[in-house]
Amino acid sequence: MPTTMPLNRRQFLTASAAAAAAITLRPGLSYAVEGDTLVIRGASDIEILDPAFQNGLLEEEIGRCLFLSLNRLNDVRETPGWQPYAAKTLTQKSPTEIAFELHDWLEWTGGFGPVTADDVKFSFERVADPANTSAWAYAFEAMDKVEVTGERTGIIHLKAPSIPFWVTTLPYYMGHIVSRKAVEKAGGKFTTEVPASAGPYVIEKWVPKQNLQLALNPGWKGPVPAFSRVKFEIVTDDEAAALAYESKAVAYTKISLNTLASYRTTLPADTTLIEMNGNRFLWLSINLVNPKFKDERVRRAIQYALDVSQIMDGSYSGLAAPATGVVPPGMIGHRDAILFAPDAEKAQALLEEAGVSDLTIELTAMNDKTSQLTCQIIQALLGAIGVTVEIKSVDEGVYWTLGDKNGETWKTFDIVLMGFAGGVDPSENLTWFRPSQIGIYNWSQFDSPEFEALYQQGTNEPDVEKRGAIYKKMQDLMEESGGFVFLTHETFAAVTRGGLKPCILADGYLDIPRFAKGAI
Repeated sequence: MPTTMPLNRRQFLTASAAAAAAITLRPGLSYAVEGDTLVIRGASDIEILDPAFQNGLLEEEIGRCLFLSLNRLNDVRETPGWQPYAAKTLTQKSPTEIAFELHDWLEWTGGFGPVTADDVKFSFERVADPANTSAWAYAFEAMDKVEVTGERTGIIHLKAPSIPFWVTTLPYYMGHIVSRKAVEKAGGKFTTEVPASAGPYVIEKWVPKQNLQLALNPGWKGPVPAFSRVKFEIVTDDEAAALAYESKAVAYTKISLNTLASYRTTLPADTTLIEMNGNRFLWLSINLVNPKFKDERVRRAIQYALDVSQIMDGSYSGLAAPATGVVPPGMIGHRDAILFAPDAEKAQALLEEAGVSDLTIELTAMNDKTSQLTCQIIQALLGAIGVTVEIKSVDEGVYWTLGDKNGETWKTFDIVLMGFAGGVDPSENLTWFRPSQIGIYNWSQFDSPEFEALYQQGTNEPDVEKRGAIYKKMQDLMEESGGFVFLTHETFAAVTRGGLKPCILADGYLDIPRFAKGAI
């Protein structure tokens, strides 16, 4: 899937303009689309490209350029579903057997030979193996093993039928195939030095915290991408990225909703505006094991005090709607309403009943501008019921260690503003709150055996209506625990230069090899 006083609007625009100017002055930076080179915005730098251990953001998009998966999801704006990719054929042989045959032209870089079914076995079982402590092991819980039946053929054996496996495991980063020989030679895992890849691109150049450039893989024999080179300019802030776009430093970027409000009125020249319902979900994670929140009445008071509609108006220019859970509108399991609607008087009464009159809590968030503004609004809303909020701003690298049990803060922090990119199935949005995710991504320490039992039931339930009811109940349990305040599913907004057709997946991430030239 986290302040001191932030910049005011004038200060922010000055800082953003400076950031955009710095981008345009970098040596070697050309116009965003120049012949066969595409320059787009990267929202983060890379740290780990190993599919078993990567963190997300740019790593996920680079991963789709370097590695292959058996299938891949379609552009969310076009035909729903998926299509075979590394697999020449991919079929449901029985309710618990998925048979695959790889294309015979797939080759590893570095002289590691053809991509084989044994590589698929190694890749999947490596992520699933508890000894490797991959954060993505949950995605393979339904899998028993991979049987190799030939050099390029195999059967994935499931423990039980799994509805989400096809769309939340196989086509995503945890389903990316790596070379057994290359990874074992590299010591079993890797970070930014990729020992072998088989996708359409290879990394040509990387300047940490500035940019990363890809070039076509000379051994690639699949569909040829429209661009022989792709350059990612790393701009972590959405509004600074919009200024980089306006200066023609990048040809595509995701934008903030504040920028969307402005672009709806005046759009930059030669630009297509892309808007769609997003599945990135945001919430407040309240640490249930923190003594400050031991009394359920305190947790409930926080839930009642937060009028999320005010956050939507203040942080998102009224262009996003309050969430009713972690499952977005239009997906099975979406709830019509929350259980504890805003009521400041009830919140105040609960605190008085609990005998709490001088509560001070620390609210941690990333140091981007939208998060800072959201924290200020939360600070004001809780201040209205007598709760003092101290805002702590951290950068991305520190943020993702907060709830990690390998660190020291996972049991002691108070409240964290969190956000994850959602999946194409509700199980992907709910899996992070299972007991097994405590100390990984379940930062509320929400420990519910009933939630886990419902998760397993929903994974195997073929009836859509029954499955939806299961997921609604799971979100009820989350809210009833007092460990969560659901905020929003961010509206997705992006801009692209005329003549460039991006490929955007349901979670807002890009499939760069399928970018095309032409009108959207």
